[in-house]
Amino acid sequence: MIAGGILLLLVVTAAIGNRDKSGEKVPPPAWAQSVCGAIGTWRGEMESIVNEIRTPPATGESGTEEPQSQTPQGREALVREGLNNSVRATKTLVEGIDNAGTADTAKGAEADQLFSQWASTSRTALEQAQHALDHEATTLEEAVGQYAAAAVAIRTTLATGVHTLSQVSALDPELTNAVHESSTCQQLREEQTST
Repeated sequence: MIAGGILLLLVVTAAIGNRDKSGEKVPPPAWAQSVCGAIGTWRGEMESIVNEIRTPPATGESGTEEPQSQTPQGREALVREGLNNSVRATKTLVEGIDNAGTADTAKGAEADQLFSQWASTSRTALEQAQHALDHEATTLEEAVGQYAAAAVAIRTTLATGVHTLSQVSALDPELTNAVHESSTCQQLREEQTST
């Protein structure tokens, strides 16, 4: 499942690279489409990662049972892989937002700054959780603490991403209109309210 998500991420990364508007002023509607598209793809990837960690596969690719996913070592490997993929997905998100350019509004640069701060903070939190798993837990309590920190980092990244999008869309009327009229932003809002 995660492998399929990574393939999608690579396809999206290639598509993002073909629409590089970084450093350019772009009309607010085009900016909103690109930013919400990048966030929507990232959110879908993060949900896939969380689901994979929450409910590991019971069978392998060959159809054999994978009881190792139920052991502490197997769970740790799933969490570690999920964090690695979360960091990758977040880096791709940062690239997608950068490549969207700057909305040609009075508050476009401020919107870029808000997204940049959120992405940088999120990446740091995910990388710290990732590094914490490099230290092998010696007690059950320590292992639980590592898993909890990883789960909190992923959950916080998702929640603060949604909050940042709300902040950005409220900066000025042009950004508000662009976000409300964008089909990708509408789809993102629908997905958020359905979960």
